[in-house]
Amino acid sequence: MRRALVTGGCGFIGSHVVRALLADGWAVTNLDKLTYASNPANLAAVAADPGYRFVHGDICDAAQVGELVAEADLVLNFAAETHVDRSLLDPVVFVRTDVQGVVTLLEAVRAHPAACFVHMSTDEVFGSLPAPLEAGEDAPFAPSSPYSASKAAAELQLRAYAESYGMPITVVRCCNVYGPNQHIEKFIPLFATRALSGLPLPLYGDGQNEREWLFVEDLVEAVRVVTSSLPGPSGVHAVHVGSGERLPNLQVARQICALLERPASLITAVDDRPGHDRRYALDCSRLRASGWRPQVTFAEGIARTLSWYAENRATWAGAATAEFEGYIARQYGERLPAAD
Repeated sequence: MRRALVTGGCGFIGSHVVRALLADGWAVTNLDKLTYASNPANLAAVAADPGYRFVHGDICDAAQVGELVAEADLVLNFAAETHVDRSLLDPVVFVRTDVQGVVTLLEAVRAHPAACFVHMSTDEVFGSLPAPLEAGEDAPFAPSSPYSASKAAAELQLRAYAESYGMPITVVRCCNVYGPNQHIEKFIPLFATRALSGLPLPLYGDGQNEREWLFVEDLVEAVRVVTSSLPGPSGVHAVHVGSGERLPNLQVARQICALLERPASLITAVDDRPGHDRRYALDCSRLRASGWRPQVTFAEGIARTLSWYAENRATWAGAATAEFEGYIARQYGERLPAAD
């Protein structure tokens, strides 16, 4: 049986990938630190699967990571700090997890080269692009937030290891992923859950910042395509995954209100965050040439996602902890009153 090590498997994307791997016949070990954004309930349906094993741990723990990588045929790294707003409040933790953690994994894979390594990155490493430009796999990095800088730094380490040690490494760069089970700090879940509760929806600036949206099931299928052709030759092999559906944040906010039958007056303009990129766009022609295509339109995906949040209030309400409320107060507390 093929053996996969998934880091961050209790998180949003990681949990969807874990379930897919198990369905495809993989034995899966899930290494997760269980930070605020992790939720073991995301994998409750497969917790008793004989092919599934959960390990509580940290990707910065070299000894633990080394033992687990030694057992794996495939290593998929989804463990990361990912929220831009939080990176502005506490950049240090992003460097530790997103850079030091990746180097720890690289060292383990270098010691056990039978394991294929796939790393999850982001379109944000390229910074803001004016229309109609799209970033190809070889476009230069231009990160503008502590989060995107940490992901770009991780990728530079990947390049260094590939060149210095002849390692084959696959990097998946994706646009904004959304869907059921996503933590409520992210844009769509935050606006959905606040709209359901009748609370203001804090929209940065003029709301015209444009993002490309991909339903999580389509990302899972892309991961299946990418992993089906491993191992490849030495070097870093980047794959872009995007939907081509790019929308301004204001339009998405209005769709959320309309679908949840809440007044658009809940949308509240607040002072913009520092370094807020205007537009992201990926050129995904290389992956599409392999036959992959997104199957879920944004109209369908947002409707399915909002239905999930409306029908599973007990599930996501548990994320509204004192820590989360403290974060919301730090991030928006001074902005929202000024917008009244």
